[in-house]
Amino acid sequence: MITLSNLTPAPGSKKKVKRLGRGNASGQGGTAGRGHKGQKARSGGKVPSWFEGGQMPIYRRLPKRGFKNPFRTEYAVVNIKDLADFEAGAVVDLASLKLAGKIRTSETAVKLLAHGDIEKALNVQLDKASQAAIEKIQKAGGTFVAI
Repeated sequence: MITLSNLTPAPGSKKKVKRLGRGNASGQGGTAGRGHKGQKARSGGKVPSWFEGGQMPIYRRLPKRGFKNPFRTEYAVVNIKDLADFEAGAVVDLASLKLAGKIRTSETAVKLLAHGDIEKALNVQLDKASQAAIEKIQKAGGTFVAI
């Protein structure tokens, strides 16, 4: 019978910690597995992952091209087929899409695209939609309102 007094971890689940710098007889004495001298042998001697030993780093060697628009609006994409889970007559907006797990955050703008089919009349209130998506919604008897 297992009680609190005789509980033990599963065999092989616990591994002994390698004790460094505890005398030469331990096998990890002296330099404690750090080698002799150099930056990485010192305490706090870390080399950043992007450091290439003084060689010109790759992010400076590669050419930069194009233009990054800082004012660009990123849209989360939702397709018509993703709206099949909603009840007929339901209001589909940012909050309902987030609740249904179709978008990650309710802070992004959402664009509706026309991939898939819809048979239910839905009231869709999103930031943007393609012309084909709007036509499919209206054909099914629903409405689209850009917010």
